[in-house]
Amino acid sequence: MSQVHSFSPIADAQARVLILGSMPGKLSLQAQQYYAHPRNAFWPILGELVGAHAELPYQARMQVLKANGIALWDVLKSCTREGSLDSDIDDASIIANDFASFHRAHPDIAHVFFNGAKAEACYRKHVLPSLSMAAQLHYQRLPSTSPAHASLTRAQKLKAWEVVKLKALVL
Repeated sequence: MSQVHSFSPIADAQARVLILGSMPGKLSLQAQQYYAHPRNAFWPILGELVGAHAELPYQARMQVLKANGIALWDVLKSCTREGSLDSDIDDASIIANDFASFHRAHPDIAHVFFNGAKAEACYRKHVLPSLSMAAQLHYQRLPSTSPAHASLTRAQKLKAWEVVKLKALVL
């Protein structure tokens, strides 16, 4: 098994929502880009919702997310995993990212969305117990955009993910 490390968060001080994955997959780690697998539905969905289309250069997509109040990160800072599947993560090897510091730097985040079940499970087990402001945040799991999660169509995933755009809007 290989030790893998996640990326820095994509966020600015005006972020209102946070989307969390578990750990970047092998192709994402090689490309040094979130959701780089060509069959992952993340960028097509965010393209439909806020204009962060997969065809845009990566840095432009990051700017679109920020302009729409969306922050992007992973629950895990590092773990041991063979391949790309969440099911291959060795739970004993998990080290979570520093969410207390992240939330202090991004106080306007009120909604946390999990990109799939593994991100939520890891957050609830490794982050939530030590997070003092947890009660002030609203949490919601969304269907995974991973190509391995094929029980829903892209259209069904898009419908579920519309809540991200709604919660990111400044009211």
